[in-house]
Amino acid sequence: MNRPLTVAARAQVPPFAVMDILARVADLRAAGRDVISLCAGEPGGGAPSAVSAAAASIHAAGAPLTYTPALGTAELREAIAGHYRRWYGLDVPARNVAVTTGSSGAFMLAFLSAFNAGDRVALARPGYPAYKNILRALGIDVVELDCGPETRFQPAPGQLEAAVLERGRLAGLVLASPANPTGTMVSRTELAALAGWCAANSVRLVSDEIYHGITYPAAGDPDAKGVCAWELDRSGVVISSFSKYWGMTGWRLGWALVPDDLVGVVDALAGNVALCPPAPAQMAAVEAFSELSYAEADTSVADFARTRAYLLANLDRLGWADAAPADGAFYLYANLGAAMDGFADSAAYCSALLEAEGVAVVPGLDFDTLNGSRTVRLSFAAGYDAVREGLERIVNFQRARA
Repeated sequence: MNRPLTVAARAQVPPFAVMDILARVADLRAAGRDVISLCAGEPGGGAPSAVSAAAASIHAAGAPLTYTPALGTAELREAIAGHYRRWYGLDVPARNVAVTTGSSGAFMLAFLSAFNAGDRVALARPGYPAYKNILRALGIDVVELDCGPETRFQPAPGQLEAAVLERGRLAGLVLASPANPTGTMVSRTELAALAGWCAANSVRLVSDEIYHGITYPAAGDPDAKGVCAWELDRSGVVISSFSKYWGMTGWRLGWALVPDDLVGVVDALAGNVALCPPAPAQMAAVEAFSELSYAEADTSVADFARTRAYLLANLDRLGWADAAPADGAFYLYANLGAAMDGFADSAAYCSALLEAEGVAVVPGLDFDTLNGSRTVRLSFAAGYDAVREGLERIVNFQRARA
Protein backbone atom coordinates (compact mmCIF):
# COMPACT_ATOMS: atom_id res chain seq x y z
CA MET A 1 0.00 0.00 0.00
CA ASN A 2 1.30 3.43 -0.87
CA ARG A 3 2.01 5.77 1.99
CA PRO A 4 -0.18 8.92 2.06
CA LEU A 5 1.48 12.05 0.79
CA THR A 6 2.43 14.52 3.50
CA VAL A 7 2.80 18.25 3.91
CA ALA A 8 6.15 19.40 5.28
CA ALA A 9 5.99 20.22 8.98
CA ARG A 10 8.08 23.35 8.40
CA ALA A 11 5.38 24.64 6.05
CA GLN A 12 2.80 24.79 8.83
CA VAL A 13 2.96 28.53 9.43
CA PRO A 14 -0.14 30.52 10.33
CA PRO A 15 -1.69 32.72 7.66
CA PHE A 16 -1.97 36.47 8.16
CA ALA A 17 -5.35 37.45 9.60
CA VAL A 18 -5.07 40.64 7.56
CA MET A 19 -5.39 38.63 4.35
CA ASP A 20 -8.72 37.16 5.51
CA ILE A 21 -9.91 40.65 6.40
CA LEU A 22 -8.89 42.02 3.00
CA ALA A 23 -10.80 39.19 1.34
CA ARG A 24 -13.92 40.08 3.35
CA VAL A 25 -13.44 43.76 2.46
CA ALA A 26 -13.42 42.78 -1.21
CA ASP A 27 -16.60 40.72 -0.77
CA LEU A 28 -18.43 43.57 0.97
CA ARG A 29 -17.37 46.09 -1.66
CA ALA A 30 -18.49 43.73 -4.42
CA ALA A 31 -21.88 43.61 -2.70
CA GLY A 32 -22.09 47.40 -2.81
CA ARG A 33 -21.00 48.22 0.75
CA ASP A 34 -18.99 51.37 1.46
CA VAL A 35 -15.95 49.98 3.28
CA ILE A 36 -13.00 51.93 4.69
CA SER A 37 -9.95 49.68 4.88
CA LEU A 38 -7.51 50.69 7.61
CA CYS A 39 -5.73 47.36 7.71
CA ALA A 40 -3.10 47.09 4.97
CA GLY A 41 0.32 48.68 5.33
CA GLU A 42 0.19 50.00 1.81
CA PRO A 43 0.54 53.66 0.79
CA GLY A 44 -2.30 54.65 -1.50
CA GLY A 45 -0.42 57.06 -3.77
CA GLY A 46 1.53 54.53 -5.79
CA ALA A 47 4.97 54.94 -7.32
CA PRO A 48 6.57 58.32 -7.93
CA SER A 49 5.61 59.77 -11.31
CA ALA A 50 9.16 59.51 -12.66
CA VAL A 51 9.24 55.79 -11.88
CA SER A 52 5.89 55.19 -13.61
CA ALA A 53 6.99 57.21 -16.63
CA ALA A 54 10.22 55.23 -16.86
CA ALA A 55 8.30 51.95 -16.68
CA ALA A 56 5.95 53.05 -19.47
CA SER A 57 8.93 54.01 -21.64
CA ILE A 58 10.70 50.73 -20.96
CA HIS A 59 7.71 48.65 -22.00
CA ALA A 60 6.87 50.88 -24.97
CA ALA A 61 10.40 50.42 -26.31
CA GLY A 62 9.74 46.72 -26.80
CA ALA A 63 13.28 45.70 -25.89
CA PRO A 64 13.68 42.17 -24.53
CA LEU A 65 13.56 42.11 -20.75
CA THR A 66 16.15 39.50 -19.90
CA TYR A 67 17.68 38.18 -16.72
CA THR A 68 19.87 40.57 -14.76
CA PRO A 69 22.72 39.67 -12.40
CA ALA A 70 21.43 37.79 -9.36
CA LEU A 71 22.02 40.73 -7.01
CA GLY A 72 20.54 43.30 -9.38
CA THR A 73 21.71 45.63 -12.11
CA ALA A 74 24.86 47.63 -11.56
CA GLU A 75 22.96 50.87 -12.19
CA LEU A 76 20.37 50.22 -9.48
CA ARG A 77 22.94 48.99 -6.96
CA GLU A 78 24.95 52.17 -7.52
CA ALA A 79 21.81 54.28 -7.12
CA ILE A 80 20.99 52.58 -3.81
CA ALA A 81 24.55 53.18 -2.61
CA GLY A 82 24.07 56.85 -3.51
CA HIS A 83 20.89 56.92 -1.43
CA TYR A 84 22.94 55.97 1.63
CA ARG A 85 25.34 58.81 0.97
CA ARG A 86 22.42 61.22 0.64
CA TRP A 87 20.45 60.20 3.75
CA TYR A 88 23.12 58.94 6.16
CA GLY A 89 26.46 60.16 4.86
CA LEU A 90 27.50 56.53 4.44
CA ASP A 91 29.95 55.26 1.83
CA VAL A 92 28.42 51.91 0.85
CA PRO A 93 30.19 49.97 -1.93
CA ALA A 94 27.72 48.87 -4.58
CA ARG A 95 29.10 45.33 -4.29
CA ASN A 96 27.55 45.15 -0.81
CA VAL A 97 24.07 46.00 -2.13
CA ALA A 98 21.82 43.06 -2.99
CA VAL A 99 18.61 43.93 -4.84
CA THR A 100 15.86 41.45 -3.98
CA THR A 101 12.30 40.51 -4.82
CA GLY A 102 10.77 42.73 -2.17
CA SER A 103 12.13 42.99 1.34
CA SER A 104 10.64 39.51 1.84
CA GLY A 105 13.27 38.13 -0.51
CA ALA A 106 15.94 40.01 1.43
CA PHE A 107 14.84 38.45 4.71
CA MET A 108 14.89 34.98 3.21
CA LEU A 109 18.41 35.48 1.85
CA ALA A 110 19.61 37.03 5.12
CA PHE A 111 18.25 34.21 7.25
CA LEU A 112 19.49 31.49 4.90
CA SER A 113 22.99 32.94 4.73
CA ALA A 114 23.47 33.93 8.37
CA PHE A 115 21.79 31.19 10.43
CA ASN A 116 21.80 27.42 10.63
CA ALA A 117 18.89 25.20 11.50
CA GLY A 118 18.74 24.98 15.29
CA ASP A 119 20.24 28.45 15.85
CA ARG A 120 18.39 30.81 18.17
CA VAL A 121 17.32 34.19 16.84
CA ALA A 122 15.65 36.82 19.02
CA LEU A 123 12.98 39.32 17.99
CA ALA A 124 10.49 41.63 19.64
CA ARG A 125 6.91 40.67 20.41
CA PRO A 126 4.67 42.28 19.13
CA GLY A 127 6.32 42.22 15.74
CA TYR A 128 5.89 41.54 12.05
CA PRO A 129 4.77 37.88 11.88
CA ALA A 130 6.73 36.96 8.76
CA TYR A 131 10.02 37.20 10.69
CA LYS A 132 9.22 34.29 12.97
CA ASN A 133 7.29 32.36 10.33
CA ILE A 134 10.21 32.39 7.88
CA LEU A 135 12.71 31.60 10.63
CA ARG A 136 10.69 28.66 11.92
CA ALA A 137 10.15 27.33 8.40
CA LEU A 138 13.95 27.26 8.09
CA GLY A 139 14.28 25.27 11.32
CA ILE A 140 15.54 28.21 13.37
CA ASP A 141 14.54 28.55 17.03
CA VAL A 142 12.71 31.85 17.56
CA VAL A 143 13.20 33.61 20.90
CA GLU A 144 10.46 36.19 21.39
CA LEU A 145 11.24 39.14 23.65
CA ASP A 146 8.20 40.52 25.46
CA CYS A 147 8.28 44.21 24.54
CA GLY A 148 5.29 46.13 25.84
CA PRO A 149 4.52 49.78 26.59
CA GLU A 150 7.06 49.83 29.41
CA THR A 151 9.90 49.32 26.88
CA ARG A 152 8.24 51.35 24.11
CA PHE A 153 7.74 48.03 22.33
CA GLN A 154 11.47 47.74 21.53
CA PRO A 155 14.08 45.31 22.93
CA ALA A 156 17.03 46.27 25.13
CA PRO A 157 20.36 44.55 25.91
CA GLY A 158 19.06 43.46 29.31
CA GLN A 159 16.35 41.41 27.66
CA LEU A 160 18.92 39.78 25.41
CA GLU A 161 21.05 38.90 28.42
CA ALA A 162 18.02 37.37 30.12
CA ALA A 163 17.16 35.41 26.98
CA VAL A 164 20.67 33.94 26.84
CA LEU A 165 20.45 32.87 30.49
CA GLU A 166 17.08 31.22 29.90
CA ARG A 167 17.48 29.76 26.42
CA GLY A 168 21.20 29.66 25.66
CA ARG A 169 23.43 31.44 23.15
CA LEU A 170 21.79 33.60 20.49
CA ALA A 171 22.93 33.60 16.87
CA GLY A 172 20.90 36.60 15.74
CA LEU A 173 18.66 39.52 16.56
CA VAL A 174 16.00 40.89 14.21
CA LEU A 175 15.32 44.54 14.96
CA ALA A 176 12.77 46.81 13.28
CA SER A 177 12.88 50.59 13.56
CA PRO A 178 10.31 51.94 12.77
CA ALA A 179 8.54 48.75 13.74
CA ASN A 180 5.43 47.05 12.44
CA PRO A 181 2.85 47.05 14.10
CA THR A 182 3.82 49.72 16.63
CA GLY A 183 5.69 52.32 14.60
CA THR A 184 8.18 52.75 17.45
CA MET A 185 11.83 53.55 16.80
CA VAL A 186 15.09 53.10 18.66
CA SER A 187 17.28 56.15 19.16
CA ARG A 188 20.90 56.30 18.05
CA THR A 189 21.97 55.60 21.64
CA GLU A 190 19.64 52.61 21.93
CA LEU A 191 20.69 51.20 18.57
CA ALA A 192 24.36 51.63 19.51
CA ALA A 193 23.74 49.66 22.71
CA LEU A 194 22.02 46.83 20.84
CA ALA A 195 24.60 46.75 18.05
CA GLY A 196 27.39 46.82 20.61
CA TRP A 197 25.86 43.94 22.54
CA CYS A 198 25.51 41.93 19.33
CA ALA A 199 29.14 42.59 18.37
CA ALA A 200 30.40 41.65 21.83
CA ASN A 201 28.41 38.41 21.83
CA SER A 202 28.94 37.30 18.20
CA VAL A 203 25.28 37.85 17.38
CA ARG A 204 24.30 38.79 13.83
CA LEU A 205 22.02 41.84 13.74
CA VAL A 206 19.38 41.96 11.02
CA SER A 207 18.04 45.51 10.91
CA ASP A 208 14.69 46.07 9.22
CA GLU A 209 14.70 49.67 8.00
CA ILE A 210 11.96 49.52 5.37
CA TYR A 211 10.01 52.38 6.99
CA HIS A 212 12.95 54.78 7.11
CA GLY A 213 11.91 58.16 5.79
CA ILE A 214 8.35 57.72 7.08
CA THR A 215 9.18 59.30 10.41
CA TYR A 216 7.84 62.14 12.54
CA PRO A 217 10.89 63.73 14.18
CA ALA A 218 11.10 66.82 16.32
CA ALA A 219 12.44 69.91 14.59
CA GLY A 220 16.21 69.75 14.20
CA ASP A 221 16.48 66.02 14.88
CA PRO A 222 19.82 64.95 13.32
CA ASP A 223 18.42 61.47 12.66
CA ALA A 224 15.21 62.60 11.01
CA LYS A 225 15.02 59.68 8.56
CA GLY A 226 16.09 57.06 11.13
CA VAL A 227 19.48 55.65 12.11
CA CYS A 228 21.02 53.07 9.79
CA ALA A 229 22.64 50.17 11.62
CA TRP A 230 25.64 50.37 9.28
CA GLU A 231 26.44 53.78 10.75
CA LEU A 232 27.44 51.88 13.90
CA ASP A 233 28.62 48.45 12.77
CA ARG A 234 28.89 46.74 9.37
CA SER A 235 28.76 43.12 10.50
CA GLY A 236 24.97 43.01 10.39
CA VAL A 237 22.49 42.94 7.52
CA VAL A 238 20.39 46.03 6.75
CA ILE A 239 17.12 45.45 4.90
CA SER A 240 15.04 48.06 3.11
CA SER A 241 12.49 48.36 0.33
CA PHE A 242 10.88 50.53 -2.31
CA SER A 243 7.46 49.57 -0.94
CA LYS A 244 6.85 52.07 1.85
CA TYR A 245 8.58 55.46 1.46
CA TRP A 246 8.26 55.28 -2.35
CA GLY A 247 4.85 53.55 -2.28
CA MET A 248 5.94 50.78 -4.68
CA THR A 249 4.44 47.72 -2.96
CA GLY A 250 3.44 45.77 -6.05
CA TRP A 251 6.73 46.38 -7.84
CA ARG A 252 8.32 43.76 -5.57
CA LEU A 253 11.72 45.35 -5.12
CA GLY A 254 13.73 45.50 -1.94
CA TRP A 255 17.37 45.37 -1.03
CA ALA A 256 19.88 44.37 1.60
CA LEU A 257 23.21 45.81 2.66
CA VAL A 258 25.25 42.65 2.97
CA PRO A 259 28.48 42.47 5.01
CA ASP A 260 31.60 41.29 3.22
CA ASP A 261 31.56 37.80 4.73
CA LEU A 262 28.07 37.11 3.37
CA VAL A 263 28.25 38.68 -0.12
CA GLY A 264 29.40 35.53 -1.90
CA VAL A 265 26.88 33.21 -0.30
CA VAL A 266 24.00 35.68 -0.77
CA ASP A 267 24.92 36.00 -4.43
CA ALA A 268 24.90 32.21 -4.87
CA LEU A 269 21.66 31.78 -2.94
CA ALA A 270 19.93 34.58 -4.86
CA GLY A 271 20.78 32.99 -8.18
CA ASN A 272 19.39 29.66 -7.06
CA VAL A 273 16.26 30.96 -5.33
CA ALA A 274 15.02 33.62 -7.74
CA LEU A 275 17.62 33.97 -10.55
CA CYS A 276 17.19 37.76 -10.31
CA PRO A 277 14.73 40.46 -9.25
CA PRO A 278 12.22 41.66 -11.88
CA ALA A 279 14.16 43.36 -14.68
CA PRO A 280 11.70 46.11 -15.70
CA ALA A 281 11.04 47.05 -12.09
CA GLN A 282 14.78 47.43 -11.53
CA MET A 283 15.23 49.56 -14.62
CA ALA A 284 12.42 51.93 -13.63
CA ALA A 285 13.33 52.03 -9.93
CA VAL A 286 16.52 53.98 -10.66
CA GLU A 287 14.21 56.98 -11.04
CA ALA A 288 13.10 56.60 -7.41
CA PHE A 289 16.33 58.40 -6.50
CA SER A 290 15.61 61.49 -8.61
CA GLU A 291 14.93 64.83 -6.95
CA LEU A 292 11.32 64.73 -8.16
CA SER A 293 10.73 61.30 -6.66
CA TYR A 294 12.17 62.27 -3.28
CA ALA A 295 9.95 65.37 -3.29
CA GLU A 296 6.82 63.38 -4.12
CA ALA A 297 7.60 60.79 -1.43
CA ASP A 298 8.15 63.53 1.14
CA THR A 299 4.76 65.00 0.23
CA SER A 300 3.19 61.63 1.00
CA VAL A 301 5.01 61.51 4.33
CA ALA A 302 3.65 64.96 5.17
CA ASP A 303 0.14 63.60 4.63
CA PHE A 304 0.91 60.63 6.88
CA ALA A 305 2.11 63.10 9.52
CA ARG A 306 -1.12 65.10 9.30
CA THR A 307 -3.18 61.92 9.61
CA ARG A 308 -1.10 60.67 12.54
CA ALA A 309 -1.54 63.98 14.36
CA TYR A 310 -5.32 63.74 13.91
CA LEU A 311 -5.38 60.18 15.26
CA LEU A 312 -3.27 60.97 18.31
CA ALA A 313 -5.39 64.05 19.05
CA ASN A 314 -8.52 61.86 19.00
CA LEU A 315 -7.26 58.88 21.02
CA ASP A 316 -9.41 59.87 23.99
CA ARG A 317 -12.52 59.53 21.84
CA LEU A 318 -11.54 55.98 20.96
CA GLY A 319 -10.89 55.07 24.58
CA TRP A 320 -8.10 52.69 23.61
CA ALA A 321 -5.23 52.13 26.05
CA ASP A 322 -1.43 51.80 25.92
CA ALA A 323 -1.23 53.17 22.39
CA ALA A 324 2.25 53.01 20.89
CA PRO A 325 3.70 56.45 20.10
CA ALA A 326 3.95 55.76 16.34
CA ASP A 327 7.36 57.43 15.92
CA GLY A 328 7.38 56.28 12.31
CA ALA A 329 5.58 54.12 9.71
CA PHE A 330 1.79 54.54 9.46
CA TYR A 331 0.30 52.40 12.20
CA LEU A 332 -1.54 52.95 15.45
CA TYR A 333 -1.23 49.93 17.75
CA ALA A 334 -3.25 49.92 20.95
CA ASN A 335 -5.09 47.89 23.57
CA LEU A 336 -8.84 48.09 23.02
CA GLY A 337 -9.45 48.66 26.71
CA ALA A 338 -13.14 48.96 27.62
CA ALA A 339 -14.09 48.67 23.93
CA MET A 340 -13.38 44.92 24.29
CA ASP A 341 -16.35 44.46 26.63
CA GLY A 342 -18.70 41.85 25.19
CA PHE A 343 -16.18 40.44 22.72
CA ALA A 344 -14.22 37.21 23.09
CA ASP A 345 -11.10 38.76 21.64
CA SER A 346 -9.86 41.47 19.30
CA ALA A 347 -10.61 39.31 16.26
CA ALA A 348 -14.29 39.23 17.24
CA TYR A 349 -14.23 43.00 17.76
CA CYS A 350 -12.67 43.58 14.32
CA SER A 351 -15.17 41.27 12.62
CA ALA A 352 -18.14 43.00 14.26
CA LEU A 353 -16.77 46.45 13.42
CA LEU A 354 -16.33 45.50 9.76
CA GLU A 355 -19.82 44.06 9.42
CA ALA A 356 -21.59 46.84 11.33
CA GLU A 357 -19.73 49.96 10.23
CA GLY A 358 -17.68 48.92 7.22
CA VAL A 359 -14.32 49.71 8.83
CA ALA A 360 -11.47 47.20 8.62
CA VAL A 361 -8.69 47.11 11.22
CA VAL A 362 -6.39 44.21 12.14
CA PRO A 363 -6.56 42.17 15.37
CA GLY A 364 -3.31 42.06 17.31
CA LEU A 365 -3.05 38.28 17.24
CA ASP A 366 -1.16 38.54 13.94
CA PHE A 367 1.63 40.34 15.79
CA ASP A 368 1.47 38.94 19.32
CA THR A 369 0.10 35.45 19.91
CA LEU A 370 0.26 35.88 23.70
CA ASN A 371 -1.16 39.35 24.30
CA GLY A 372 -2.66 40.28 20.96
CA SER A 373 -6.14 39.09 21.86
CA ARG A 374 -6.85 42.57 23.26
CA THR A 375 -5.00 44.74 20.76
CA VAL A 376 -5.58 46.11 17.26
CA ARG A 377 -3.50 47.74 14.55
CA LEU A 378 -5.00 50.60 12.58
CA SER A 379 -3.14 51.58 9.40
CA PHE A 380 -3.39 55.24 8.48
CA ALA A 381 -1.72 54.70 5.11
CA ALA A 382 -5.15 55.13 3.52
CA GLY A 383 -4.92 58.89 4.06
CA TYR A 384 -6.46 61.66 6.11
CA ASP A 385 -10.02 61.62 4.75
CA ALA A 386 -10.39 57.85 5.05
CA VAL A 387 -8.99 57.81 8.58
CA ARG A 388 -11.17 60.70 9.71
CA GLU A 389 -14.34 59.01 8.45
CA GLY A 390 -13.17 55.64 9.77
CA LEU A 391 -12.57 57.05 13.24
CA GLU A 392 -16.09 58.51 13.36
CA ARG A 393 -17.53 55.12 12.44
CA ILE A 394 -15.45 53.38 15.11
CA VAL A 395 -16.62 55.85 17.74
CA ASN A 396 -20.24 55.31 16.65
CA PHE A 397 -19.78 51.55 16.80
CA GLN A 398 -18.37 51.64 20.30
CA ARG A 399 -20.93 54.16 21.53
CA ALA A 400 -23.79 51.99 20.27
CA ARG A 401 -22.47 49.03 22.27
CA ALA A 402 -21.63 50.94 25.44
